[in-house]
Amino acid sequence: MLLYLRLLKESFGFAVNALRNNKLRTFLSLLGVTIGIFSIIAVLAAVDSMDKKIKDDLSDMDMNTVYLMRFSFGPSDVPRWKREQFPDVTYEEYEHLRRSLNGVDKMSFNLFTRNENIKFEDKTVSSIRVKPSTYEFIDIEPIKVEKGRFFNESESNSGSPVIVIGSEVAEGLFGEREALGKKIRLYGQKFTVIGVLKQQGEGMFGDSNDIAVFFPVNFIRRLYGDNSDMLTPAIIIKPKKEIDVEEFKAEVTQKLRTLRGVKPGEINNFFLNVLSGFTDFIDNIVGQMNKIGWGISIFSLLVGGFGIANIMFVSVKERTNLIGIQKALGAKNRFILFQFLFEAIILSIIGGLIGMFLVWIIAMILSSALDFEFVLSTQNILLGSGLAAFIGLVAGIVPAISASKLDPVEAIRTGM
Repeated sequence: MLLYLRLLKESFGFAVNALRNNKLRTFLSLLGVTIGIFSIIAVLAAVDSMDKKIKDDLSDMDMNTVYLMRFSFGPSDVPRWKREQFPDVTYEEYEHLRRSLNGVDKMSFNLFTRNENIKFEDKTVSSIRVKPSTYEFIDIEPIKVEKGRFFNESESNSGSPVIVIGSEVAEGLFGEREALGKKIRLYGQKFTVIGVLKQQGEGMFGDSNDIAVFFPVNFIRRLYGDNSDMLTPAIIIKPKKEIDVEEFKAEVTQKLRTLRGVKPGEINNFFLNVLSGFTDFIDNIVGQMNKIGWGISIFSLLVGGFGIANIMFVSVKERTNLIGIQKALGAKNRFILFQFLFEAIILSIIGGLIGMFLVWIIAMILSSALDFEFVLSTQNILLGSGLAAFIGLVAGIVPAISASKLDPVEAIRTGM
């Protein structure tokens, strides 16, 4: 054991000397490994960070929540031309399902629409997210009201001109002044501010409630009707905890098919999107991105491996005389082999560590500049180190074997 520890120490010394004595050659040789490890770990860190952000954003929501609408969250087997003929869900369907469905915890009718500008006196906040909904939505999406309240059932049903605004909207319109009770203008109409949301931070898809406003869906229905091209309706259903989701989806499907008069054998003209299915879709995308990252980086690793192999062949050539002397003094073939193999691995690990250090530096800079946390996990660090060691092992095995098989007499004579 002590012999191998000494061998490792000597190999590390040889590796450091190679770096010191042949700076340009070593730099060019290690560059491929550095770029390869940097590429792989950067992609893995970015994808892991994105995946973590998505999961964190969805952590407060029930993964069994159903979004009933004419669009699918993920890929669909239904041809596009047929999907475009699907009718929108309606407020009447929402009311029917709310009366007849079993196992419902909360159900909300929402309209997805374009961003708008909102005004108060001479102040304007541009491109805010407008989220008309029924009053139950606060119990479905993790909306936290910091000041005031969310609109109630009576205001929701009557379409009262009341509004709940995000923290950035409140700051942009009112600054340090109190927002509650103020009249603001949206769609050319006056709304009374009844609530201000707690600051949330940037969402994964830029959908932060900090730049959003909520008001009764019946207000905008009364203003634009139910057939406006700018409105996309959805029925959002949160089932009870103990309900079997597949059975619940089957009941929703059956009731809506019956209400719409869809005949047996015909496909559904709507989509039931479940958040758990959406996370599976995201996981699939994450997996594909990881594969693409590996595919791109593998070429850099190949170049790096050839670079390590090249520097090791040169190192064997330069130290032929020393190898002969070592063998003449009784060094065994495996001692010579491990000596060069350890050197190749150490050189490769140095390149890998440089690559991971660059990833860490860039992650720190981006995390500070953006409202997004880039995570360089211990798992990825270990993966990068292991991969670098493997590249060094593969690249160094042939030069190490050639060094170990040198004849001591010939080696000494060649090196003279």
